[in-house]
Amino acid sequence: MIFEGEYLIGKKWKGIIKEYYNKNKLKYESEYSNGLLDGNEKEYHNNGKIFFEGEYLNGKKWNGNMYTNYDPRSSQKFKIKNGSAEFLESLYNDGIILEGEYLNGEINGKMKEYYSDQFWILFEGEYLNGKRNGIGKEYHYNGIIKFEGEYLDGKRCTGKMYSYKNKLEFDLINGAGKGKHYFENDKLMFEGEYINGELNGAGKKYDTYGNLIFEGVYLNGKMWNGKSKEYNCYGELLFENEYKNGKIYNLK
Repeated sequence: MIFEGEYLIGKKWKGIIKEYYNKNKLKYESEYSNGLLDGNEKEYHNNGKIFFEGEYLNGKKWNGNMYTNYDPRSSQKFKIKNGSAEFLESLYNDGIILEGEYLNGEINGKMKEYYSDQFWILFEGEYLNGKRNGIGKEYHYNGIIKFEGEYLDGKRCTGKMYSYKNKLEFDLINGAGKGKHYFENDKLMFEGEYINGELNGAGKKYDTYGNLIFEGVYLNGKMWNGKSKEYNCYGELLFENEYKNGKIYNLK
């Protein structure tokens, strides 16, 4: 990035600050006070179109308009007044389209997220300070519910998880539970314990032919301690290994 403005101890500090995508393409032009965005600002998409035009207060968007020029359906916008807005229409956020409420510079309140390619709904529920918090539902591509229940600080907390074929996989209480995952052919892929959105604790993993390929302990979604096996397409054992502290040791 290319900058121009006043700095103090390596930080953008005071006055008009400009930042560029490259030599000729402006990213934003803003007013800073005591190291925070404070005052008028214009932000631009990298295609040169305005993303935000308005006023910041203590580092947060406070009054102005936000434009969503990357939405292929339109260039809709929403208005922010005193840090709040009633809706946020068709705004991309890392490839996801959002609709919902905006308060105090963060996404707060009821929200809908959509898959960006087909505009199918991905999530509907409550947000707090930019994260999923409260009651909500997630959906698979085919519209079947993936998770229904309560979120805490952006993570699934208490509720039920389903496969894309509507099979109950996990029943969570305070982020923990036991359950199963299935392949598309309905054969069992995994059974075991689930904590904080990851596989944690005792578990078993199977291949698409139904062979047990790991039995042991998982840590943060990874095979950690236990025995693993690898088979060929005829069901013949090729290798037998052991995991210790996340590392694999060949036994055969």
